[in-house]
Amino acid sequence: MRLCIIGDFMLTLGMNKFQNIISNLPDSPGVYQFLNDEGTIIYIGKAKNLKKRVSSYFNKMHDNLKVTLMVNKIADLQPIVVDTESDALLLENNLIKKYQPRYNIMLKDDKSFPWVVIRNEDFPRVYLMRNPVRDGSQYFGPYASVVTVRTLLELVKQLYPLRTCSLNLTEENIARGKFKLCLEYHIGNCKAPCEGLQTKKDYDDSIDQIRNILKGKITMVIQHLKTLMNEYAEVYRFEDAELMKNKTAMLEKFRSK
Repeated sequence: MRLCIIGDFMLTLGMNKFQNIISNLPDSPGVYQFLNDEGTIIYIGKAKNLKKRVSSYFNKMHDNLKVTLMVNKIADLQPIVVDTESDALLLENNLIKKYQPRYNIMLKDDKSFPWVVIRNEDFPRVYLMRNPVRDGSQYFGPYASVVTVRTLLELVKQLYPLRTCSLNLTEENIARGKFKLCLEYHIGNCKAPCEGLQTKKDYDDSIDQIRNILKGKITMVIQHLKTLMNEYAEVYRFEDAELMKNKTAMLEKFRSK
């Protein structure tokens, strides 16, 4: 009973102390940072409604003892207003990784978001991963939604068939004929660079276009495809020209979304 009384007393103190800040918070998405009396960030959170979320820490008792202890240590709070809930999600993730607040770790609230990686290897693979590592690969993200990433990768797969295997595709290994065609080639998901059926230059050109898409430079990719379409049509390669036209249409549809 005594703990409840102390807890209520501390909550009242906290609410009174931050009443001015909380009353001026907007009903919009954002990120909030709690600091202790030494000015160290002890917790970072996101909110769909900043005013409602922040005030909830001070106007009710918490079942979780760690949350109660954290609230008692809050000496200052710093809100950051953003445009959307997705922006809040990404900003929260970046700030947590940067500052490593004590209570985010204790409360297991540091989330891992999806990234798209272009592997640092011969004939690079492109796929989704959660935790980037410093291995020379190129990472794009973080994304707020796994669904978004999977949709993006499905588009990439349709536009530019790439290998998904983990074979060591060095020029020497390919020249020695160490690899055989697999099912992915036969169903059209890969152009078989493992047997030299796709050149390194052609593969790298695809990676360059994928990189532009991931950077948001979709207009540049569309222009590239239209140029190829016209070049194929001029030399009567109508099937290839039709393929470029279809790819352009897919990108136009994706961009409009």
